[in-house]
Amino acid sequence: MGCPCALVTSTPISIVSAIGNAAKKGVLIKGGVYLEEMGALKAIAFDKTGTLTKGVPVVTDFKITNKQVNERELLSIVTALEYRSQHPLASAIMKKADEENIPYTSIRVEDFSSITGKGIKGTIDGTTYFIGSPLLFNELGVESIDNNLDQTVTALQQQGKTSMIIGTKQSILAVIAVADEVRESSKEIIRKLHDMGIKKTIMLTGDNKGTGKAIGQQVGVNEIQAELMPEDKLNVIKRLRAEYDNVAMVGDGVNDAPALAASTVGIAMGGAGTDTALETADVALMGDDLSKLPFTIKLSRKSLNIIKVNIAFAISIKAIALLLVIPGWLTLWIAIMSDMGATLLVALNSLRLMNVKE
Repeated sequence: MGCPCALVTSTPISIVSAIGNAAKKGVLIKGGVYLEEMGALKAIAFDKTGTLTKGVPVVTDFKITNKQVNERELLSIVTALEYRSQHPLASAIMKKADEENIPYTSIRVEDFSSITGKGIKGTIDGTTYFIGSPLLFNELGVESIDNNLDQTVTALQQQGKTSMIIGTKQSILAVIAVADEVRESSKEIIRKLHDMGIKKTIMLTGDNKGTGKAIGQQVGVNEIQAELMPEDKLNVIKRLRAEYDNVAMVGDGVNDAPALAASTVGIAMGGAGTDTALETADVALMGDDLSKLPFTIKLSRKSLNIIKVNIAFAISIKAIALLLVIPGWLTLWIAIMSDMGATLLVALNSLRLMNVKE
């Protein structure tokens, strides 16, 4: 009667069953504690590119603003710089160059560097080129940003496109716009999360406010935060944790790593995610399938409920057996059967988690 088998096995079998089921569905959960915390989430923050969007962008506009520049030559320079970048939007520019048979891999780039949250720079044939947001060129003191350029950039942003300016410290050369298509499932997933009781969904992006607003309204998040640096995303997560306590961050890039680490549960998009994001995250959606997120929360809540039932049942059986001692009704066989029976029932109840559906 004193053997606590049912009580001891009530939690680990449930956790292993749930993690095993999640793995079969393409969700890697790195520990039981993260499985439990998923069920208690009250707010979820999403990175935009590659998370709410497909992360397979295409170039939609390439407008030369300096008539002395050859379009093919400039696209070759731009692609050579983006080729060395890890930004998801770089693939769209390389794809455009490949389609137009413009060479870029052989171009020698010196002093290449990424300007975190603002753009990139590199020197080609003695000229240093910059690719980034209008903010980058304002900081460089480039005087060629006029009203027409501002209007062009604003118009592109309002269409949900990410606009990048190409230029040097002396002048603006062109504007290139890239659009990243929203995942078909994003809007439905956000709706499901709200229906499940998630109080706050927020989209975090380094893109401009116009693009962020267009995408955010399309998917239906509660709040949109745009033009964020990595440290800004981190600060947003800290604010959410202070307000909601249990907060998840969903992302796929190097820029998301600090926010992933600061959240209660960091969730990485496993397929397109960077190594840094995957290492930092507590949960990985291996198929880049965001629809697994509501399933994981459902599985976590089901696990917590079954663990509570198991513990209550195991303690109740022990209490009943203890009460049977008083009138002398408890025999050795009844004690053995109650203990083994309780253990088997707890184990079978835990194994139900293997069959939780999406």
